[in-house]
Order: sequence, then structure tokens, then C-alpha cells
Amino acid sequence: MTKAIVWYRKDLRVSDHAALNLAIEENDSVYCIATADQIGAPFESLSQIRQNSLRSSWQHLNAQLSNRLRIVRKPVELLEVATYLGVSKVYVTNLFDTNGVKELQAIAKDLQVIDVELVRVGSNYAIEPGTVRKSDGTPYRVYTPFFNEWMKQDPGLPIPVPNLDKISPFERDTLFDAQLPLGNGTIAGELQALKTLHSFLQNRVEDYAENRNRADLGGTSHLSHALSHGEIHPRTILSALPSGPGGDVFRKEIAWREFYADVLWNKPSSLTEYLDSRFEQMRYDEPGDQFEAWKAGKTGFPMVDAGMRQLLTTGWMHNRVRMIVASFLVKDLHIEWQHGASWFEENLTDFDPASNSHGWQWTAGCGTDASPYFRVFNPISQGFKFDPNGDYVRKYVPELRHLSGSRALEPWEVAHGYSFGYPKRIVDHAVERIESLARLEEIKRT
Repeated sequence: MTKAIVWYRKDLRVSDHAALNLAIEENDSVYCIATADQIGAPFESLSQIRQNSLRSSWQHLNAQLSNRLRIVRKPVELLEVATYLGVSKVYVTNLFDTNGVKELQAIAKDLQVIDVELVRVGSNYAIEPGTVRKSDGTPYRVYTPFFNEWMKQDPGLPIPVPNLDKISPFERDTLFDAQLPLGNGTIAGELQALKTLHSFLQNRVEDYAENRNRADLGGTSHLSHALSHGEIHPRTILSALPSGPGGDVFRKEIAWREFYADVLWNKPSSLTEYLDSRFEQMRYDEPGDQFEAWKAGKTGFPMVDAGMRQLLTTGWMHNRVRMIVASFLVKDLHIEWQHGASWFEENLTDFDPASNSHGWQWTAGCGTDASPYFRVFNPISQGFKFDPNGDYVRKYVPELRHLSGSRALEPWEVAHGYSFGYPKRIVDHAVERIESLARLEEIKRT
């Protein structure tokens, strides 16, 4: 009788899951385990909201597995469980990010010592990183040609749900052996992800191209959490997307996620280092009180503060607003992008290492953007463009709810704009924009 473990990481689903299918196909009995510590980040280092989102995702997966999921604290505990169960193989969805690759390599060596094979199967991408190449075999550094080639690849059809009867229960009827409390009602799980996809296709995809950048309209797919946790495979999404402007634009957003994964796969150091090394020489300011004001959403710029408070209260931030707050940190406060990326990692429930690092580098001007650093987002005009009536700002900045319409975007222009304690602006954007471009000129001369 052959026994095996399926090791769940960022693939918390039962459908379209190559590793789970193969394990069930090749073995008589399969045990399912997830590890609490995230890749590159101990569980306790995450915000409470992000911790809760993971607990909720595990809880929903456990229900799908008929209460047969076991949570252990650290990946190394897999060895103890594998030894105790007497398995010959551990199946895992292949990882391609910098820390994920290192983790799988280390665990594979440790398992080999006890004669257990780590079997890496499939991925959490429609097209695996490293697949899309130029005609000369080198990787792409620019999105558009990558996308054009990516579109020629065939991701295949979603993999059906296997027969889950082979999944075996553990002896003790305790889900969280790592002594992690259950989630507190966070909406998560594969079934919820499929409902969200259906809702998007029925209600929002037609207007997605037009509404996706409006922070006040909620016109996005709301699938980023599910993609990050692997509650839905991008192949499943792509197979359901319609043609037309909305579907075509969303398909490009999926491709952006895969492009950044490909960039990181080809240059693992870019997780924390500059893709364009010239920017290592730029003058930056050390994080201090202004950085703390940015993290707390108290910069005095309503659009920036609304985004940062949305992050703190929900664990998520609208993608357009992510660009605005990132530009403000790097270009207005002159703080290196890595500090902001670390804060996002701690707090975002949809954290993805490649999208996070390279999204930050794109905005910071040191990444894959074809016309990089001199783009400086104006945090005021961006508000008028993407929250024209101030609804998004009022939702997350209660000190400005007494200001109607677009007046909430410029409280300094209203006599009673600061009546409820909203902070004054910590910098002059026009001055800092000039300073930022001057620092760029310095590295151009070196």
C-alpha cells in the first residue's frame, strides 16, 4: 500500500490542481498538509488581517477535504510527519519565486535523507515562468512583446476534481495542530472564488476596461486574493473569459501577473534588489516620521491616505491606488521602494512576491517600465481622475466626511477642511517632484 503527502502552499483548492491529481492517481492513500509559515515570512510577522485571511482559506479547504487537512507550523515539520506516516513521496505545486525555489530545494534535500521524494507538479500560472522566450532564447524584459508571445501559448483546459476518497484522515481530530485559531469569518475559499468569478463575468467584465481604474466604483474582478492563495487557477479564469474589450483587458492583467513572475524567475535577486542597478546609486532618505505617516495614512494627501487606510482596515488596496501610494513614497518622500514592498507584504492578503516587488519597481522607475523614473504621480490630480466625487476618500478617511463631492480631495481649499483633525500635508508635492528629478540627473552623470 503506497502512501503520500500533498503539501499545500499557495494552492488552496481541489480543482485544477495537478499535484493533488497525480498524488491520488499514483497512491493508495493521500494525506493533506499545509504549513502556517509563509514563504520567506513567519506567520507571526504578518498583520492580523493577513493571518485571518490564511486561517479562513485553510478552514474552507479543510471543509472541501472533509476535515482531513492538517496544519503544521514550519515546513521542516513535514519531515516528522512524513516519517511518522511512512510515506514515500511528498507532492507539491512547483514554485518559481525566489524564496519559494529555495524552500523547495532545501526541503527536497532534507526529505531525500529519509528516502522520501519531493515531487513538484504543475504551477499556479497559466504558462509557467521560463516558458515564454524570444527567438534567441533570452527572456523578455518588456511587457508588450512578452504578452504577444504569451498569447501564443496553450495553457490547456482546467483539470477536473479528482476522487477525494483516497484522502486519509489523521488520527487526531484536530485541524490546527500548530495551535492557530480559526478564521473570523473572512470570505475566502475555492467555492467563494468561483462565485466571485461568476459574479465578475455576469456583472462587471463588460465594463472592466473602463471602470477598473476607478477606486470609487468597485469595478475590479475581486479575484486577487483568490489568485494569491491559489484558491483558483488562472487557467480556470482564462477558460471562462469572454472576448470583447473587458475580457481582453482582464486577460492582459493575468498576463501582467505572469510577466512579473517570469522576470523574477529569470532574475531571482530582483525580489529585493534593483532590476536596473543604476538606481542603487541614487540618494534616498532614511525612513523616519514621514514613513510612519505614510504607513498610517496620515500624509495629508487624501488619495494616499485613503489607500493606506484601506490597506490597514481591509488587507487590500485598489491597484490604481497602489501605484499612487508607491509613487508618493519613492518620489515625494524619497524612500527606497523595498521599505514599501515590505509593508505591503506584511499587510496585503493578496500578497504575491513577484507582483509586489516588480509592481513597486515599475512605479519606482527602476523596473520593467519602458519610460520609467520621470513619471511622478500627482497625488492630487490622481484623486480627481480616479475618485472624482471623493467617495473613496470619504469611505476610508472619516475626518473628511463632512466635505461633499470633490472638496474631500482638497481639504486645504475649504475653510472648515481641517475641522475634524485631518493632518496637514507633510510635503509640498511640486517641490519634491523637482527634487526627485534632480536626484535622477545625479545618477545620469555618474
